[in-house]
Amino acid sequence: MRTGRECGDDTARIRRHGGGMTDIPILLLAAGQSSRMGGKDKLLQIVDGVPLLRRSTLIALRAAPVIVALPPAPHERHDVLDGLDLQRVSIPDAREGMNASLRGALAQVSGDAPAVMILLADLPEITTEDLTAMLSSVRSHPDKLIWRGATANGKPGHPVVFDRSLFEHLSGLSGDEGAQSVVRANAAKVHLHTLPGQNALLDLDTPEDWAAWRANRAT
Repeated sequence: MRTGRECGDDTARIRRHGGGMTDIPILLLAAGQSSRMGGKDKLLQIVDGVPLLRRSTLIALRAAPVIVALPPAPHERHDVLDGLDLQRVSIPDAREGMNASLRGALAQVSGDAPAVMILLADLPEITTEDLTAMLSSVRSHPDKLIWRGATANGKPGHPVVFDRSLFEHLSGLSGDEGAQSVVRANAAKVHLHTLPGQNALLDLDTPEDWAAWRANRAT
């Protein structure tokens, strides 16, 4: 049986998350080095006629407000986002790894945001419907603290939504592990939300990955 305190905690979370899902911003991490692309920038690869970064940003903007972490300007990644209604954050220490981007973007989140969604910019199969479904899972599973996308066969992936109570832990992370340590520490409070196919996991890090994905997409 659940205690009154536990039920009260859930009620508070429902109040925080029960309003419009646009209260939860998307932190789009796009400051990485593309180190395995042989000198090419994977986020500038053309998908559906536009650079992947612009495409990923447009997909995210249809679901929620977007804060995008970028390398310091001048950089072509800034250029491909011209004209979009979003908040840009330059990450001077991006070479540290993913958590530099996470800290920089999280520092820009409004003080009343009930949660944040962390989204990698290099997921070419992710859709606005996937992101909307993830945001809806926050409301449908208010007893959790972390809501994570998973593949059709149940493998955890992205995006990941974190409750506001975890922001302090996220802000203290360093290195390139991402938020895995926070997820592990709160394993009992994680909800996996299944997304279609490999949408939650497929990323393209090498020219060979891109060639294989494009060939498969063309069939």
